Amino acid sequence: MNSELLIQLLVNGVIVGMLYGIVAMCFVLIYKSTQVVNFAQGEFVVMGAWVCLSMVVSMGLPFWLAFLFTLAFMTAFGVVVQIILLRPLVGEPVISVIMATIGLSTFMRALMNWIFGNSAVRFPDVFSQSVVSIAGLNVETAYVLSLVLSVAVMGMFFLFFRYSRWGLAMRATAYSQQISQSLGIPIGRVFAMAWAISAVVSGIAGVVIGLVNAVSNSLSFIGIKVFPAVIVGGLDSVIGAVVGGLTIGLLENLAEFVDGQYLHIGNMYSVAPFYVLLVILMIKPYGLFGTPNIERV
Repeated sequence: MNSELLIQLLVNGVIVGMLYGIVAMCFVLIYKSTQVVNFAQGEFVVMGAWVCLSMVVSMGLPFWLAFLFTLAFMTAFGVVVQIILLRPLVGEPVISVIMATIGLSTFMRALMNWIFGNSAVRFPDVFSQSVVSIAGLNVETAYVLSLVLSVAVMGMFFLFFRYSRWGLAMRATAYSQQISQSLGIPIGRVFAMAWAISAVVSGIAGVVIGLVNAVSNSLSFIGIKVFPAVIVGGLDSVIGAVVGGLTIGLLENLAEFVDGQYLHIGNMYSVAPFYVLLVILMIKPYGLFGTPNIERV
């Protein structure tokens, strides 16, 4: 057994899994606040990557400055989407809002194809050193950045929900929108903030993934890849999103190792998370940390 390759893949799995975890938290944040699954989450990721790349290449901005402008743009974009597209649907059946997010996904994909094209484009050299050595393992600098940003985002999520006024308002809204509104919590602002935070975090993930794999519209597939992580952890659990992301990241790389060394089936990297999803849902239908929904009839 090639133990060095296995360790390398496990390290990559943890780093990628953390990135999956923060994208999964975006799903959970929207669902907890609005009871809606955002099927345009993958397109949010791609949007952030394209905006940052365009500022670096077309406008000649330094990467870190372009990154900050991208966060500001994604904040405004998330608020605009919520106000224009979703706020008029408040009170409508959930399926109507879900269909709106699917329509938003299609529109954003077509718009990005029109503006940026279909070709993959790489970022210019951002780091002076593309690979760093950690405990004898060679890890791409972009992966290290991914790990640092993922931990920072998770820490900010924890502090925001635990101690900030708006974080407490979001938790109350997640528990009951009607009770929160009766207590004077501005539900519309809570929804707008949830979408803004979701867009910003997705933009961060898009930039990091673009640094590693180049930027193309096919990156929107990460929305589908992360969805098993959301379901495995529990659709209403932020901790579950992190655990689910790590689980899927590790499973992908373990499947790649086992398939490459022993099975030689091919494509196990892509399908293994969905097999695990089916098994976990058979055992725990609400995910590992999801809250069972008990209704009296």
